[in-house]
Amino acid sequence: MAVSKASPSGEVMQQQRRDFLALLSLMAASGLLPAGLARAEDWNNAAFAAKNIDELLRTLGAGTPKLSAEVVLMAPEIAENGALVPIEIESKLPDTRSIAILIEKNPNVLAASFTIPNGTLPWLQTRVKMAETCNVHVLVNASGQFYYITKEVKVTIGGCGG
Repeated sequence: MAVSKASPSGEVMQQQRRDFLALLSLMAASGLLPAGLARAEDWNNAAFAAKNIDELLRTLGAGTPKLSAEVVLMAPEIAENGALVPIEIESKLPDTRSIAILIEKNPNVLAASFTIPNGTLPWLQTRVKMAETCNVHVLVNASGQFYYITKEVKVTIGGCGG
């Protein structure tokens, strides 16, 4: 009888995640984290609840963002598994304040939102879940203006229950 076993790297990732969450809890309990970082209710719930891009842009006060080649989005042309789509983003715009990942056909358009502290390199790498083939948009707030870039990602296996 064959026994299925989690990969060693998966076990290591789970342990690292538990260790990180435990560290955050200790820091919050001891007052080492600013109160706003430790409270989930500070999130922009309306933005994460938006069901389409126009509603999200209104919620964020983004108006009509400008297309910019200074926002770089690296994502696969074809994602073999929509549950784990790798995304890499870099903003070459000065005074980048935030980066958001928008996925058109997901149940919630806003997949992630990152605040970029002053003096921090506006670059990130993550994985997102995609329900189906659609456009992935990156929205950047830099110097009080909003900019975006878009790329279509084809999903061969649904990542959101598909």
